Amino acid sequence: MSDYEHLIEQQIPRLRRYARALTGERVIADDLVQDTLERAWNKLHLWRRGSDLRAWLFTIMHNVYVNQLRSRTAHPLVSLDEEDINLLERPAQTDLLEIRDLDIALRKLSEEQREVLLLIALEQLSYEEAARALGIPIGTVMSRLSRARERLRRIMGGPADAATLRVIK
Repeated sequence: MSDYEHLIEQQIPRLRRYARALTGERVIADDLVQDTLERAWNKLHLWRRGSDLRAWLFTIMHNVYVNQLRSRTAHPLVSLDEEDINLLERPAQTDLLEIRDLDIALRKLSEEQREVLLLIALEQLSYEEAARALGIPIGTVMSRLSRARERLRRIMGGPADAATLRVIK
């Protein structure tokens, strides 16, 4: 196994987690990861050794995802798997309800807000890494993240004024 293969292989769990959270469906997420890895392998000569491979792969995934959204047809994909969530240990019923509610709330966010929130909260990218991955200014990342957190808080029934700014004279 080459050095490049090993470096890329280490990132696959993160790519799968982000793709699953982004798409909401395991089959589509697996396809997105596969397409991302294929494109990364074909464009590996463009990666600058010493730069952040994780951010580079997330940039590729973002671009592939946006392209897929643009070209998606009206034919919905139907999963052949009976079980959408594979968990080693079954959570309690309330845990399943909370996970379902969070998933529904995430789906209510705009694509832009959800992408930023997932990259920073789930994948723990820095603001700068997320900005590079999405091809937007760092200020836009901070703005979208703030709005996403506030909207998620409202949707989930949390205190509405938790993140409001106050003018002090």
